[in-house]
Amino acid sequence: MTSTTTPGITAAALPAGWHNPLRDKRDKRMPRIAGPCSVVIFGVTGDLARKKLMPAIYDLANRGLLPPSFSLVGFARRDWADQDFGKIVYDAVQQHARTPFRQEVWDRLAEGFRFVQGSFDDDASFAALAETLATLDSQRGTGGNHAFYLSIPPKAFPVVCEQLRKSGLADPKEGHWSRVVIEKPFGNDLHSAVELNKVVNSVFPEESVFRIDHYLGKETVQNILALRFANELYEPIWNSHYVDSVQITMAEDIGLGGRAGYYDGIGAARDVIQNHLLQLLALTAMEEPVNFGPEEVKAEKIKVLAATRLAEPLDLTTSRGQYAAGWQGGEKVVGLLDEDGFSTTSTTETFAAIALEVDNRRWAGVPFYLRTGKRLGRRVTEIALMFKRAPHLPFDATMTEELGQNALVFRVQPDEGITLRFGSKVPGNAMEVRDVNMDFSYGSAFAEDSPEAYERLILDVLLGEPSLFPVAAEVELSWRILDPALDYWAAHGKPDSYESGTWGPDSAFEMLARSGRTWRRP
Repeated sequence: MTSTTTPGITAAALPAGWHNPLRDKRDKRMPRIAGPCSVVIFGVTGDLARKKLMPAIYDLANRGLLPPSFSLVGFARRDWADQDFGKIVYDAVQQHARTPFRQEVWDRLAEGFRFVQGSFDDDASFAALAETLATLDSQRGTGGNHAFYLSIPPKAFPVVCEQLRKSGLADPKEGHWSRVVIEKPFGNDLHSAVELNKVVNSVFPEESVFRIDHYLGKETVQNILALRFANELYEPIWNSHYVDSVQITMAEDIGLGGRAGYYDGIGAARDVIQNHLLQLLALTAMEEPVNFGPEEVKAEKIKVLAATRLAEPLDLTTSRGQYAAGWQGGEKVVGLLDEDGFSTTSTTETFAAIALEVDNRRWAGVPFYLRTGKRLGRRVTEIALMFKRAPHLPFDATMTEELGQNALVFRVQPDEGITLRFGSKVPGNAMEVRDVNMDFSYGSAFAEDSPEAYERLILDVLLGEPSLFPVAAEVELSWRILDPALDYWAAHGKPDSYESGTWGPDSAFEMLARSGRTWRRP
């Protein structure tokens, strides 16, 4: 057993109850480094693996957060040797890594690269995978700890999980772990999500299932909890007495050319609202947890989602659209129906907006407006708390005509930060009030760079920290909220059309106008 005493000092010379502070898990001077382990990526030839996963693994190694024995195993149909796989990882790192390339880091990391050729329904392929992992355990010291990243279509989840069970990879030896990482979408409605959870949980226990929502890995999203609960300033006004509405927007300026195979039939609501935006709603609306442990945070999020329902009637409180031709970024772009791979009769929505009510004491009467879309004005994700208007008793109408609502805005991406908008007097001899902004930006406030979301989440998987991963109950509750809107849209014809480069169809603006509100212009 390793001694925790200082060299030259006997245990008898130390005071009773003394602990070495350098061995305190709370010591922020020492980074939390993953223990011996290997990661297996299924779907290693896809865009996600190439643009996000492999660069994130290199960045973790470059920051010293992976063990020297770490191994990365690729699984695909391609006829590759280990060196060929290494070249694929190298190209991905060179193109997409966040941190500078260092040859010594790469050389050490590349020693653990392995590739297994095979298909998902082939028993022999998974036997070869099990043999490869056993060899790594004995030769590289990966310790029998394996994470399986399913970067594959959801329809392939059941067969891969079953193969992992049959090959014994899902049943680790005592003292070791096997974890599975699942990418969205988690089903395409409540029924399919329940069935998918049953399949996955029949092989892996819930505590070993990590459902990735990359939004939860973003610093700005995690800062919602810090801003609320580490400060006394905001929590007293974080309720229906002061908040008029909450608007959560995820807008993209890109179209869907070349992505018809994935997107057609799924649409904006399933792709974004079900996972990303409802998770942002839960973090914004939740009560203070006892601590930031996984169980406590999940319990509070589940209480919010269980209290959330669609505002009705759905014809007045929801909107969906499909982008048409227009101008974006100074160039002419085509509409969805003219994109490669999309049917001219496609009813897949590229824009979706819904109004939600959270029926609890804190939020009763406060509408939550969620919207997402492709080919909108610009790329932005934000959460905006719109506060109620002040009575303005001392002011006449001319003094406040340029004053809007106070707002607290979390800028999730791309310009990460927080904006507080409030009224201030305009310099001069007249009492004129105008909106001004108080701005906090991560880029200027901190010397540290924010890690990419996948870096944080992959490291949490290897450390066994599930706080930032939704559990099965959250997934099913999210579908329970969204399904009525999807069913309503399916029974009521085609989405509304909106011009590319604008902020969505007219029906989205009318949805808020009926209650005297407007969408915030990001």
